[in-house]
Amino acid sequence: MGHRMFGEFMGTAVLILLGDGVVANVLLKRSKAEGAGWIAIAAGWAFAVVCGVFTAIACGSPDAHINPAVTLGAAIKSGDFTNVLPFILAQLSGAIVGAILVWLHYLPHWQLTEDPNLKLGCFSTSPAVRNIPANLLSEVIGTFVLVAVGAAIFSKKIAEMGPATGLGPYLAGVLVWAIGLSLGGTTGYAINPARDLGPRIAHAFLPMGTKAGSGWNYAAVPVVGPLMGAALAGVFVRLVHF
Repeated sequence: MGHRMFGEFMGTAVLILLGDGVVANVLLKRSKAEGAGWIAIAAGWAFAVVCGVFTAIACGSPDAHINPAVTLGAAIKSGDFTNVLPFILAQLSGAIVGAILVWLHYLPHWQLTEDPNLKLGCFSTSPAVRNIPANLLSEVIGTFVLVAVGAAIFSKKIAEMGPATGLGPYLAGVLVWAIGLSLGGTTGYAINPARDLGPRIAHAFLPMGTKAGSGWNYAAVPVVGPLMGAALAGVFVRLVHF
């Protein structure tokens, strides 16, 4: 269990370092990628998932969930909840560390960026149109797609086809890329409670010049929504026998 938790910790840390890193690259003042836009962010997060999955596997977690929602969905599918709490703690810790590394990497740019909302956006998600029921539904739908299609990618039926087995981590990145491009514009597609909560916690205590609050009045949505979507996907996958 120790090695698997370390794998989840390291994989999630890499996920957040590269994922929040691309957001900071696009949003922070005087970054060479400032203004690169949504396509760069969606691609960066997709590649971050691939790197996070490979890191998690190499560091001892063959499951490579790097996402509490995926962990919950897998537990509901299998009926085994043994790993849920340990994995979530490892993932949340990794997310906080990854966010701190982003802060360190862009250290001079926080002072140069005056807009506190841009700084917060480098760490956590926020809705394009604030409507809590609609925002929650977006996160439910996005995470359902993540967990259900992810289960399909790694299912026995796909494995029997041959080539897709070794391509699993890459296909997971393609899946996240698709979600970002197609469904991400409403809430910023957290689809991962650790991805949002861990960096939001880091934002709350890290110094970065002018800073507003950490958006705690919205923080439940990118946690509860993904867990709901994952639970529904877990039930669906169990019923259709992926």
